[in-house]
Amino acid sequence: MPRAADPSQEQPVTRTVLLDAQLARPKHTGHVEIREIRIAPGHPAGRHLHNGPVVGSILDGSVVFQVAGQPASVLRAGDVFFEPEGEHIDRFDAGDDGVTFLGYFLLADGEAAQLEMLE
Repeated sequence: MPRAADPSQEQPVTRTVLLDAQLARPKHTGHVEIREIRIAPGHPAGRHLHNGPVVGSILDGSVVFQVAGQPASVLRAGDVFFEPEGEHIDRFDAGDDGVTFLGYFLLADGEAAQLEMLE
């Protein structure tokens, strides 16, 4: 995962795009709900999907992350991820040290974040 360069005297602020998630279709966003979520060591979250796009960042620990039809990857502290609206998330399995992450849920006016478990 790319990281911003270290700041210096000449460049005291640095910025790097970590994720540029493309939405399958435009979504009116009336509010963003940010959740801190913790998963116990070794616990699989289970196959699921969300009613809106979710962007997240790993704070601590690690997780095996896989969107259906894509290869699995291991995310660690500082890594970011995107769960597209309505797409099946096959894996979000906490590593041996568990995982703590922030999830940013893009929601329409009056809409509540929903998690649908699959299988």
